[in-house]
Amino acid sequence: MAKAYVMMNCDLGSEIEIIKSLEKIEGVKEAHGIFGLYDLIIQVELDSENAIQDTVTKTIRKMSKIHSTMTLIQSESEELFQKSEISKEDVKSSQAYVVIHCDKGNEFSILKDLCHIPEIRNADVVFGLYDVICKIESPDEGSLQNIILKKVRRLPKIKSCMTLNILN
Repeated sequence: MAKAYVMMNCDLGSEIEIIKSLEKIEGVKEAHGIFGLYDLIIQVELDSENAIQDTVTKTIRKMSKIHSTMTLIQSESEELFQKSEISKEDVKSSQAYVVIHCDKGNEFSILKDLCHIPEIRNADVVFGLYDVICKIESPDEGSLQNIILKKVRRLPKIKSCMTLNILN
């Protein structure tokens, strides 16, 4: 199974309408409005990278209110992040994606380090403009900020990172 994250910019005020449309597309597992450089982020899982490419190119990019996309394809190497199973009741009120640039060749060591931060629900090494992406869930904004500043950003070999707060 191939996985990708697609970050998008869209017409202002159209985010909810677009999210509803994106959620109907085969393979879209999550769709969120976000703060930051991008307006929306989705997680897509399909049988192959070609299927993801077709979905992004032929469906998502053709949506009239989407202006640009940035696709991050999950690395096909072995999955190192041990994802914790969570129920709907466990989803925390403050969530964010963090995209990370790291020193060359250290992507998988950063992924292993992220496994030790319990608030990180998902993380992948990706191909594209960034090297690693992770999703963080916490009980409130203050906790989320502490996790990002004191745990994630202090990991060795990270050059820079960008936080994309998920809108509730």
